[in-house]
Parts: sequence; structure tokens; C-alpha cells
Amino acid sequence: MPGQSFFLLGLRGVGKSTWARWQFPDALWIDLLDEARYQDYLVDPSLFALDLQGAEPGSWVVVDEIQRLPNLLNEVHRHIEARQLNFALLGSSARKLKAVGVNLLAGRALHRTMHPLSPAELGDDFDLEAALDTGTIPLVWIADDRRAVLETYARLYLREEIRAEGLVRNLPGFARFLPIAALCHGEVVNVSGLARDCGVARTTVEGYLDILEDTLVVFRLSAFQPRLRVRERRHPKLYWVDPGLVRAVKKLHGPIAPEERGALLEGWVLHLLRVHGEEGGLFEDLHHWAPHSGDRTEVDFILRRGDEFLAIEVKSRSRYHTGMLPGLRAVGALAGIVRRVLVYGGRRSFRTTDGIDVWTLDRLHHALAGNTLWP
Repeated sequence: MPGQSFFLLGLRGVGKSTWARWQFPDALWIDLLDEARYQDYLVDPSLFALDLQGAEPGSWVVVDEIQRLPNLLNEVHRHIEARQLNFALLGSSARKLKAVGVNLLAGRALHRTMHPLSPAELGDDFDLEAALDTGTIPLVWIADDRRAVLETYARLYLREEIRAEGLVRNLPGFARFLPIAALCHGEVVNVSGLARDCGVARTTVEGYLDILEDTLVVFRLSAFQPRLRVRERRHPKLYWVDPGLVRAVKKLHGPIAPEERGALLEGWVLHLLRVHGEEGGLFEDLHHWAPHSGDRTEVDFILRRGDEFLAIEVKSRSRYHTGMLPGLRAVGALAGIVRRVLVYGGRRSFRTTDGIDVWTLDRLHHALAGNTLWP
């Protein structure tokens, strides 16, 4: 738990409020989903300051859904300085906080993200097929009928997160965009192609992508640009933060098809890297790498820690073959590479004669949980 004020962001249903109520049972709790309270503060923000007077100096205050009224951060700032109050600021969107909150509270509040559940958190309850099928958003994971709850969740995202906050003017256009964007999970973003498929302007699609990222539904992984002999592709790759959301938005049911599995597993590994990266200081930068040439010499993830680099390629097939290695072999020319890892769907871990580690997914889980990913 942070020892000072912090923002905790995460998509709806990820468990932010549940965690905060358990962690801060005696805190003054201000819930901006309470419509009456929200309307009161909207009309007269000074009422927020009056409510804060009920908190003892040095105590904790939890403000849930802070993105609904980001102007309240002025009073948060003042009470941190004047009364040494500690704030847990929970939110499901970074969009309205970007201009106000981040600049206002720089150095005074940490920034943390709550992700869907990881294998380390689920323990013996973890099941990879279930995770890839319906995801690990806690609201969905604990449900008796996960698929029904997930489908409802996907619909509510349109109504509650997008329409309620007035983030888009053309909601039907955004609704058409979502399943097309889900098809791009794990792919380099082609904004012009997306715009053409959705029948909207390129600038509109760029805005839609910003909305998905700001509401913490997708993550854009930037391209790594080392000084290699080839020219690297500079476009980011698009990943949805939960595999269940990808399938729900595409309206896919039943067993996972072979053509789906590769992107879902790749996105799952990215989820694990982000969870452990933030919690354990696993890396300083995370990127993907692929050259412009069409020779398939690409690497899914490159982690940087200081002057050292670690490359990870993900393949869903259960049988290892050397055709899985060209990207990892090519990136070996990068100065500072200390480990190259192929994560695949098989059951045996080993090292190739040219020094590439071939790991099962379980081996990766243990390396991340035990903080032994780096050599």
C-alpha cells in the first residue's frame, strides 16, 4: 500500500473500491457515483471542502470515481498541503484527469494501475483456458455465469463509461468501431484501415483509440527503435487489457479457435508483464520490435532495465520448432541483450544451442512471481 496520496486507476469492475474499503476501513469515503452527492458538488464544489473538514489531519480520504469531477483536485491539493490529509483517488478513466490532475498533483500523489487478476493472485483457482475465454476481470471471474456477465459488461461500457461522460458525439459510429478494433488485438495499428472499415474519418478513429486507452480498456505498445542495421517499424501495437473483453466485443462464443489463440496468448503475456512490471520494478521501458522488411524478424516484447535488454516472443503452438526463432535470433544483434525467451504452448522448458530460452507459460508465471525473469 502506498504511504502517501495516490491515484488508483483501472477499468470498471477490476476491484478498486473493494480493495480500498478493505485497505482503508476508517477512511472518510466520498463516492461520486452517488448521484445526489455528485450533483451537489457539481453545483457548489465548496461543499467538498466542507465534507473534508470531517477528516482528522493526517488521516485517509477515499474519493471514488474522481474523474467525474476533476476540478475537486484543487481542494485535494490544498488539503494535502494544509492539513496533511492522505487521499486515495480512484478512477476508471484518465481522460479528464490528464490536463488537471496529473499536472496539479505532480510529486504529491503517486500513480498506480489496478489490472485484471493475475495467476499469482488467483493461485490454485487459475485456469488458462478460462482466462483466455472470459478474462480475469474480478467482476466477471467471480460470477456464476461468466459469459453472461461479460457480455453485459461490454454493453454497459457503451452506456455508462462512454455515453454518461459524453466522450463521443456519434455513439453508433463508436459502437461499429469497437468490434473492428477488437479484431486488431495484438496487431500494429493501421488508423487509415480502421477508419475505412468503420466508415468514419481518420481523425475520428484516432479520437476513438484515445478514448479506449484513456478509459483503460486498451493499451498501445510503442515500437522499440534501436540502432540496428534495419529500419524499424514505428507504429504501435494495440492490445485490449483483458482477453475476455476481446471475445465479448467480437461476440465470440464457445471454445477458442486456433486462429484466435495466438493473439489472446500474446495479450495475456503482456498483461502479466504490465502487472509485474509495475508492482516489482521489472523493467523501465516496454516495447515491441519489428523491421519494415517482410521477413518476419519481429519480437513481441523488449524490456529495458538500465542498459540491459530482454526479448520475449510468444507462440501459442504446443510443438516447438526452429521457425519460431527468427525474431529472437535477429534481435540478438542489439547491444545489451542479456536474455532471449520464447514462450510457447508446450510442456517442456529448455535452452537452444544458440542461447535462447524456450519456456512454457508456467515457467514464465514462476519467473515473474519469483522475480527471476532477468538472469
